Amino acid sequence: MKSTMIKITAVAAFVALAGCTDLKPLQAEVDSLKSQVGSLSSDVQALKADKSASNAAAAAASTASNAASAAAAASSKADAAQSTANQALSAAQTAQTGVNDLNEKIDRMFQRSVSK
Repeated sequence: MKSTMIKITAVAAFVALAGCTDLKPLQAEVDSLKSQVGSLSSDVQALKADKSASNAAAAAASTASNAASAAAAASSKADAAQSTANQALSAAQTAQTGVNDLNEKIDRMFQRSVSK
């Protein structure tokens, strides 16, 4: 039984080798396939990089949009602060005018009392 298996294996090997007398075309095809796989791997890496760049660009756009919103809010708050400052300045000027008027009255009263 072993000798029959050995004979069958030998015949199969002989037939396989006889059918593949020239391996160069197969080797060339294998080399071509390897080259194509390498090229596809490069393409996949490039697509991944493009996707990463696209994701980074989208994230940057989102960050820029958020920054623009924050800048608009800050501008609005700055306008409100400027308005409050203008009101405070107006109130301070009114108060200063009142103080100046009061000082003039006191000076006049002092001058009257000294002149008597």
